Amino acid sequence: MRADAEIDFTVGDPGTGDLDVSWIHGSESAKHNTDPDIQVHAYDEHTYILRQNMAVNYEAPFMFLLFGNARAVLIDTGATASADFFPLRRVVDELMDTWLAAHPRDGYRLLVLHTHPHGDHVAGDAQFAGRPGTVVVDADRDSAWEFFGFTDDADGNLTGGADQSARVDLGGRVLECWPSPGHHDAAVTFYDPHTGFLLTGDTVYPGRLYIQDWPAFVSTIDRLIGFCSTRPVTHVLGCHIEMSREPGVDYPIFTTYQPEEPPLQMTVEQLREIRRAIDEVDGRPGRHPFPGFVLCLDGV
Repeated sequence: MRADAEIDFTVGDPGTGDLDVSWIHGSESAKHNTDPDIQVHAYDEHTYILRQNMAVNYEAPFMFLLFGNARAVLIDTGATASADFFPLRRVVDELMDTWLAAHPRDGYRLLVLHTHPHGDHVAGDAQFAGRPGTVVVDADRDSAWEFFGFTDDADGNLTGGADQSARVDLGGRVLECWPSPGHHDAAVTFYDPHTGFLLTGDTVYPGRLYIQDWPAFVSTIDRLIGFCSTRPVTHVLGCHIEMSREPGVDYPIFTTYQPEEPPLQMTVEQLREIRRAIDEVDGRPGRHPFPGFVLCLDGV
């Protein structure tokens, strides 16, 4: 295979890709659903967003495949282990084959990372076991922290403070990553300068924000807002859609048909709305609906 020219991921303005997409959102009869098991949307020629079919799993999580010059990264692996029902590896292999046909290079690799270890974000990991040129980093805190270089003290607190960060170089496309506890103590946020994407996992998305650790969640939201004042953030992208288009109304858990979904992408202003909601809720347990999200404390 000949080596193609290096792509300069630093030129151009972030946000020139396409997010005008109608996401698959289930059907009234899951048995008769005709959507693909995995929807693939090309934001640009080096960036893909994948969504799992609700008929396969009601969580319908989103995953992200980003290409650099030396390797691609898949962020999260969905909610279903079986490749028969959820052929994630096949879809990723096909996308990589297509990308490499357009941008030939030898020794191209795949890295699999996660936003956090909940089952609907890691179930497909085993599909990549034994795949040549592939590193799958377990989502558990010890494994993820070792990979990113985040450090804890004996009590499991971040020794470098809440401002620890890491860089993952895909070959000229360098992601910034940092610990983002609150929803889960092993949660990680990713920022991609090429697209301006802020990938927030289950910390922020248009849905129910389940908060495990209130002080940590508040600190994480503060850090996200502060980060956005220093970088060009085009879209805040979580891993689910659970709200309807009616302000403050979410689809019930286990719903497999969501015909009136809002967009996946959120804005920096919506991060500020979450911060104002935090002040209003002030740590009170319960379910607290707001126009574009619901704060859920104590797993409510």
